[in-house]
Amino acid sequence: MQDFKPPRDPEGWRTATRLVHGGTTRSPFGETAEAIFLTQGYVYPTMEAAEARFKGEEPGFVYSRYNNPTNAMFEERMALLEGAEAARATASGMAAVTAALLAPLKAGDHVVASRALFGSCLYIVEELLPRYGIASTLVDGKDFKAWKDALRPQTQTLFLESPTNPSLEVYDIAAVAAIAHAHGARLVVDNAFASPMLQKPLQLGADCVVYSATKHIDGQGRCLGGVVLSSKDFIETHLQTYLRQTGPALSPFNAWILLKSLETLPLRVQQQMANAAKVADFLADHPLIARCFYPGRADHPQAEIVKRQMLGGGTMVAFEVTGGKPAAFAFANALSIIKISNNLGDAKSLITHPATTTHQRLTPEARATMGIGEGLLRLSVGLEDAEDLIADLQAALAVLGQKQLAAE
Repeated sequence: MQDFKPPRDPEGWRTATRLVHGGTTRSPFGETAEAIFLTQGYVYPTMEAAEARFKGEEPGFVYSRYNNPTNAMFEERMALLEGAEAARATASGMAAVTAALLAPLKAGDHVVASRALFGSCLYIVEELLPRYGIASTLVDGKDFKAWKDALRPQTQTLFLESPTNPSLEVYDIAAVAAIAHAHGARLVVDNAFASPMLQKPLQLGADCVVYSATKHIDGQGRCLGGVVLSSKDFIETHLQTYLRQTGPALSPFNAWILLKSLETLPLRVQQQMANAAKVADFLADHPLIARCFYPGRADHPQAEIVKRQMLGGGTMVAFEVTGGKPAAFAFANALSIIKISNNLGDAKSLITHPATTTHQRLTPEARATMGIGEGLLRLSVGLEDAEDLIADLQAALAVLGQKQLAAE
């Protein structure tokens, strides 16, 4: 078998079917599960065939840093899920973000990004790109005028994540895409928090969407991975050579794990979202919780945008306990079922303190502009029984209340 390019699915397959069967290519052995091709290189029948394949005149694989049959199946399945013309997998979510931003840019170009970003994304925009002569400007993602005012003749890319990490702000992707396109720029969206089940940035006008597949796509705390999805032209013109030459290749073993995870993605996200909604309602009514943010609640600041562009509130809840960092630490340390970890989208419920973990490298002033207070906690809600999660939170809040009373 020389050409492992997965076939497109029959027209009319729905999402759940695509996530079980989409992009599958079987070897001559006819295996049921997708095969793991743990190989670096490939054998050619003749020197002429090798020459033709390197020139792109003959289909097939030449080196697993370029692509691999297992990776190609994952890419095809993700493209079917997202509704994208093409996809390229990477070794991690940050490799995907870096490639999507850096590959099409050159010295002298300019990027406008929302201020509320994951700490590593902020590093790419604020520190890495300027080292290579690519200027950047950060804006309030909710402020359309700020986006427009930040544009320069050199602006090539706008970048945002929505919902944001960790404060769960939701931005109007269609409106920002329109601003970008009117200027002749592209919009790149990090969609990791929503997952491809709840939000489709490409359908809303974005030009490129990136994921940390480590999060909901794997969803079981097992492996790293990332993926960039866009038009065939963007992938082939900007991304393909960059990825081949710089080498952030996804392991075929990780690609296989991600393929198996995609089969259950709709079930997992739906249940996690149902749990998150119950947990958010509990936290929002508790006297020791100063603020609670969940995109699925009517009191979310961007509830109207959520209704327009998302299919649900998601799996993440952000909330602020009264008493700042000491209270946040005491509360999290008292949890039993919910574990302390900076990962998210996992089957297990995980909690982290953004000010001292994911966003610790930022100044207090920068964190304040992003709504990251010392008492803010980010909760990724898992697949446990919602009542058990609420009982765990309730017990930890009781411990916190006793500590605060004793301190008085």
